[in-house]
Amino acid sequence: MEKKIIKGQNKDDNLIRILKLVSPGTILRTALDDILKAEMGAIIVVDSPEIKKISDGGFRVNSKLTSQRIVELAKMDGAIILSQDISKILYANVLLIPDISIPTKETGARHKAAERTAKQAETLVMAISEKKKKISLYYKNLRYILKNPEELLSRATQTLQILEKQREIFDDLLSNLNVLEISGLVVASDVCSVLQRAEIILRTAKTIERYLIELGTEGIIIRMRLRELLKNIGKEKELILKDYNARATLDEFNFDDLLDIENIAQILFSSSIEDKRYAKGYRILNKTSLDEDVIKKLISNFGNLDSILSADSNKLKEILGSDVENFQKEISSLKEQIMMAKKI
Repeated sequence: MEKKIIKGQNKDDNLIRILKLVSPGTILRTALDDILKAEMGAIIVVDSPEIKKISDGGFRVNSKLTSQRIVELAKMDGAIILSQDISKILYANVLLIPDISIPTKETGARHKAAERTAKQAETLVMAISEKKKKISLYYKNLRYILKNPEELLSRATQTLQILEKQREIFDDLLSNLNVLEISGLVVASDVCSVLQRAEIILRTAKTIERYLIELGTEGIIIRMRLRELLKNIGKEKELILKDYNARATLDEFNFDDLLDIENIAQILFSSSIEDKRYAKGYRILNKTSLDEDVIKKLISNFGNLDSILSADSNKLKEILGSDVENFQKEISSLKEQIMMAKKI
């Protein structure tokens, strides 16, 4: 049995999987673009158990999928049927006869048939319009029009520039938090500002990632830069939430709520932005050579970072043993780097 390759948990998952199938550089996208360049129209359908019930005529092809074959078969009026794993062309010149009572927002006959087929057969259907010069994707109730690669590249580049600025702000806020944590002067607004910026960066990155999926091989350079900009963001965010005993995460915040620092403080910590907060120490201590078990023991015994940093050697030695001297050297070095506003 052929394996279905479009099977997401939700609408977004399905769209991402579909965009990967038709991103630049793939056989399907090459075929779709070539059909557009030739000023032809076409309907390409991924097979499903329901397709036979709503199709008529055509002829069997049963050959390996190539962009050249797709373009040649598109010269005929009927639909092209691909295998479920999109490795073969099964049929060509097929007449689609989906239920006309199925609602559709499309106006042209080809696109009406494509949308209704996608809904009725619960499969992926691609419709190419020679007049409007666009490629429409349909999957169940999902409808998406492929964007021009040049337009996508421009959008991705602009969004990347915004992300670069946000990363600069995040780094500055994180450096400030570092200083405040080793000085024991943190208030809720300091923590919330860093978390807010981290979440904004991660959400902006998702927008770029969507562009990159659709860009395929043409977005490699932007993908590399994006990876650099996201380095350690997620880890820092999680450790800060852990450090301050956050009662919730930022994942469920809508964007308006995310812009309100007071709201973040109230939801995460049930406090005002001016309330003093103490870091447990997970984030700073993770920048030393201590393993996780030892870090947990330190925090369990001393309660927070401030107490750990002010503890005398004898008390630290009870947990760290002979490593206490090395730990104190590492902490001293970290403090020096933090006070000099260096990244740690």
